[in-house]
Amino acid sequence: MEVERLIKLGVDVNKKHELGWTALHVAVMNRNAEIVKILLNAGADPNVGDEFTNVSQTAREKQLNSLQVMIVREDEFSDRLNTRATFKDCTALHYAVLSDNLQIVTILLQAGADPTLENALGHKPIDYVRDSQIKDVLVEYEKKFKKIKSQKEAEERRKFPLELRLKERIIGQESAINTVAAAIRRKENGWYDEDHPLVFLFLGSSGIGKTELAKQVANYLHKDVKKGFVRIDMSEYQEKHEVAKFIGSPPGYIGHEEGGQLTKKLTECPHAVVLFDEVDKAHTDVLTIMLQLFDEGRLTDGKGKTIDCKDAIFIMTSNLASEEIAQHALQLREEAEDIDKQRQSGEMDLESSEKITISKTFKDKVVRPILKRHFRRDEFLGRINEIVYFLPFSRSEMSKLVTKELDFWAQRAKKKHNIQLRWDHHVVDVLADGYDVHYGARSIKHEVERRVISQLAMAHERQLIDEGSVIKLTVPNSKDVLLKSQDANRSVMEGTCGNIIRLQILKQGTKDKYIDVDWDKLDNPFAAGFK
Repeated sequence: MEVERLIKLGVDVNKKHELGWTALHVAVMNRNAEIVKILLNAGADPNVGDEFTNVSQTAREKQLNSLQVMIVREDEFSDRLNTRATFKDCTALHYAVLSDNLQIVTILLQAGADPTLENALGHKPIDYVRDSQIKDVLVEYEKKFKKIKSQKEAEERRKFPLELRLKERIIGQESAINTVAAAIRRKENGWYDEDHPLVFLFLGSSGIGKTELAKQVANYLHKDVKKGFVRIDMSEYQEKHEVAKFIGSPPGYIGHEEGGQLTKKLTECPHAVVLFDEVDKAHTDVLTIMLQLFDEGRLTDGKGKTIDCKDAIFIMTSNLASEEIAQHALQLREEAEDIDKQRQSGEMDLESSEKITISKTFKDKVVRPILKRHFRRDEFLGRINEIVYFLPFSRSEMSKLVTKELDFWAQRAKKKHNIQLRWDHHVVDVLADGYDVHYGARSIKHEVERRVISQLAMAHERQLIDEGSVIKLTVPNSKDVLLKSQDANRSVMEGTCGNIIRLQILKQGTKDKYIDVDWDKLDNPFAAGFK
């Protein structure tokens, strides 16, 4: 009656105790089936995990006395649990299995509890089963749940294909996204070689989206689970002896018990997305181990244990041939633009000039010899399912990058300083001219920070702008911007164009009248560059 009264008063049934558990966890652990039903009917989520780790760690995190934490846990949760064991991310179903209550296990499963969820130790509820009847129920529901989950995921993929998801997060690189999405679709729907893992090689300049695409693939496949994405910086494996760091030291050597960076992660999640960043910097002995990994889909660690990872996805990134790829793509884009101008009779199709495809001849005659010369083995390249090419950004994509970066700083200005930031397309065009083909999106980020954020920081420090201000970014000589911005790789900071971005403040009491920030108030030579 008391629980029902509190629910009617509007108490949140999913609210957590200060030490991490919910009311449903308590009811389950104390075998109160009636309360479990009431809470579930009131909207309690059976898949919420407990945030309580163990007595000592929780006491450290909450800055409490260990004895106090233990007393609260036993009095307000249960005194039947080991105080040293780890319970982080245990769901109501985990606790129902630990309390050996078939009735509550069944109630939770019927209410939508996920029997496949793992706690922080990587254990599912079935791993704690002691009763054979409970095990049979869990096995039956796990099969049903996996089937329903698979159907839902297939329906979701049909409604919202992977290509669209990736394009929401990544600007440009349409060809690369389509290639990766097609390969993953084959894997997800069972149209792939199950004896070998899926292997990609991402080629292109720095800061062009290679690492970001790998991250987004992992987010898609593993729903943002951290252990589902493993990043290995291959620049750390340039020496022969660093192979031990990769797979673990052999018996008798220091660090034997710790395991290798890769093998440890793959043991935790054999179907992870593994990113080998800058693979061209790795020692040849490390490449030999990777060859075994790609060929057989298994890896033997320093302890002699074999890890099966045929279901993993391996993505390598490299800057090899990036200069050739970039120059070839820029040349193709110029040729496409010339053709468009020749064919132009009415309005020009802006997008047609940006859909650039690298030819098979270029891949075979230019790129592949560079890869062969570096890796020195055809069998290594032969294990790669897809070589994916990342191209320099087009003019419209540069504008999108600038807008994205300005949006980021506008949100930061609003959140931290209550300052509104506005701009027009002239500012976007000028900042886009700061794009450097060798540094990709990073060059845009640095350009915005150097030419806009530095001014804002200086004006804020010298109290030229206040909280609640509305700041507009302007280009004084904007009439010339459209003509001057045709060369996407020209830097506007060379002192020849004079396209300076200025800060203006909305005049109090007006809606659209802006005045320039008065830098003359500053007795500081640094401000001279902003005038």
